[in-house]
Amino acid sequence: MSRAMRWVLSGVLLSAVVWPARAENWPCWRGPRGDGASRETNVPTRWSDTENIAWKTEVPGLGHASPIVWQDRIFTVSCLAPDGQRALLCYDRSDGKLLWQKTVITTPLEKKHTLNSFASSTPATDGRNVFVSFLENRSDDPQVNRGLMVVASYSLDGDEQWIVRPGVFSSTHGYCSCPVLFEDLVIINGDHDGDSYIVALRRDTGETVWKVEREHRTRSYCTPIVRTIDGRQELILSGSKSVCAYDPRTGKRIWNIDGPTEQFVASMVDNGDLLFLTAGFPEKHILAIRPDGEGNVTDTHIVWRTKEFCSYVPSPVVVGKYFLVVADSGIASCFEAETGNRQWKERIGPHYSASLVAAGGLAYFLADDGTMTVVKPGPKFDEVARNELGEHCYASPAISDGQMFLRAEHHLYCIGKE
Repeated sequence: MSRAMRWVLSGVLLSAVVWPARAENWPCWRGPRGDGASRETNVPTRWSDTENIAWKTEVPGLGHASPIVWQDRIFTVSCLAPDGQRALLCYDRSDGKLLWQKTVITTPLEKKHTLNSFASSTPATDGRNVFVSFLENRSDDPQVNRGLMVVASYSLDGDEQWIVRPGVFSSTHGYCSCPVLFEDLVIINGDHDGDSYIVALRRDTGETVWKVEREHRTRSYCTPIVRTIDGRQELILSGSKSVCAYDPRTGKRIWNIDGPTEQFVASMVDNGDLLFLTAGFPEKHILAIRPDGEGNVTDTHIVWRTKEFCSYVPSPVVVGKYFLVVADSGIASCFEAETGNRQWKERIGPHYSASLVAAGGLAYFLADDGTMTVVKPGPKFDEVARNELGEHCYASPAISDGQMFLRAEHHLYCIGKE
């Protein structure tokens, strides 16, 4: 392999290996590597609303944030309307019992896109504290969003450690910015329709360590991933009319690609050699990108591209030598990751918001209506299972210790062995 891309073992990932009684924790948005992929091989493939459900518990309020899992605890966030209470929730992994519920902020409801929620930012944990992010609306006009980004830290027992407001935020589509943990930092993407930025906070105090301007000042909702490229650590994300890599310790930009479109939602993934993105609005693109280089690499580092059946909201996944994606409209595609050769495309459902996950060589596609289609990637479409949950789902799944956790519209489900 000409370019050595290896997983960055940040504080989250290092601490994930000290849990010998279980397999992987799922500590943040899209799991321990931020790419939706689990290394477990015993994840369930078949269930219904009554079969292979270890437990089901009610979630107060509404939100599209995914659950995260740390050992015997599950965390998620929710908005309790109409008073605008934004809460952090902690559940017992063994039976789904609500252990505690803490109000982080209470703020007027902001304007948002119909497919967004008022609690969309998935928390992150390092096994000591849980980090959450919300928008504090400061506008009296319900048609105008003008507020502050709020980031807070809580102990695993629900005690507030700190709360800060590191920057302004304004977007007609609402808010979603998932915390990323790297070494002693909490990193948050602040792309919005104004003075956009990325900010890194000290994990133990919330103090701002660095903050860099995002020059295009355009809303996007992508969570960065962190990778080591030829010995160099890179914080990589698409968004705000660009694809960029930054030094996660300092915020210095390493390389960038112009475009390929204006707005982005889906997070990027990689296969160890190439980065992959799917976007967006107004144009739709899938790009495969070489992750090395410096400066503007628009003309030199795009390996392949397609504009057909791209995703705007659901993030893609890589399984072995295949790159898989589902368009918001329900058409799934499988590509040979290195070449971009499309192996198949298949309509599998009506509409998709949740991001893909993968385990045991299989890809899991969760539709908004709660239907999970399990597919074995390969040259031909191979449907392993199709499961009906019976409740709408907009949050992305979490996987840990042979179980899958689904945050549906009103309930949290644990699928698999008790």
